[in-house]
Amino acid sequence: MNTINVCIIDDHKIVRQGLIELLEKLGNIKVIYEFESGVEFLNALPFEQKVDLCILDYSMPELNGIEVLKVLEEKQEEYRVLLLTQHFDEHIIDEAYNFGARGFLNKNCTAHDLKFAINNIVTIGYNNVSEILKRVRHYEENHRQQKKTIELTAREHEFLTLVCNEKEFTYEQMAEKMGLSVKSLEGYRAALFDRYGIKSKVGLVLFSFKNKLTEPFL
Repeated sequence: MNTINVCIIDDHKIVRQGLIELLEKLGNIKVIYEFESGVEFLNALPFEQKVDLCILDYSMPELNGIEVLKVLEEKQEEYRVLLLTQHFDEHIIDEAYNFGARGFLNKNCTAHDLKFAINNIVTIGYNNVSEILKRVRHYEENHRQQKKTIELTAREHEFLTLVCNEKEFTYEQMAEKMGLSVKSLEGYRAALFDRYGIKSKVGLVLFSFKNKLTEPFL
């Protein structure tokens, strides 16, 4: 089994040390980066070594976990994030998923829960698709006015199909496949974000899933 490279962002050293010891006991998981704040983490990007998953704490000084997710999305940084926090707040969870988190766990979770979530995110991209979709729908119903008719141009549909590909292409790779500059690709991305109230790349996948717009959701 391939080693899963993990990054931990938590402002408590004892928590980081405990997570490192726990994760290394779980088998094929190795912590290769650790940071005590979201700012320190963001300033270290891009990483020299490949990171398969980032475990991000919610309550941190300067930037909390949601604010870190927002910056990652604005910078189009391609990192899978598992939000791990002691705050089981519905609004926090909803915002985390809408700004690109791949999963959420309470810090009271078991070692089995943590390993299960990490393996799900690394192998299929998300920890609990049905829960994420339910929360995104709830968030949309309470925060946005949704359009009843979904209308995509051929190029927008092509872009969305690449976003939903299981290979998880970066925006640079998608631009190359479409024969576009990254700036032009960002135009399609921005148009979909604005038209349908989407906040992240994960949101685009869930938008396609919910409306059955592309493979493998058709």
